[in-house]
Amino acid sequence: MVAIVTILSAFPLGYFVRSRLAANTAYAVAYLWAFVFQTLYLILDVINDSTRQAFEPQKFPFAYGVVTLSIFTAGFGLVALGHHVRDRRLARTAQPVTVPA
Repeated sequence: MVAIVTILSAFPLGYFVRSRLAANTAYAVAYLWAFVFQTLYLILDVINDSTRQAFEPQKFPFAYGVVTLSIFTAGFGLVALGHHVRDRRLARTAQPVTVPA
């Protein structure tokens, strides 16, 4: 779920939101909402002792933290890429016009 939120929101936020701080904050809020929802879903799955467990309950899920942190970081990269693409596009369309004398 966090990967889906990252893919669907990070680049568009970087492209359409002018302020970098606002775009990064909006992405962080969307990501963290999905992270909490996904974590709760996985914990409830383990508590209910389902036959399909997300991770082994006796071990600390370190790999889960590493993967979600890397997705979170990649999202900030996508926000920055969205800003870069928008800035390049605006620079290309705003080239100076020379008037012959």
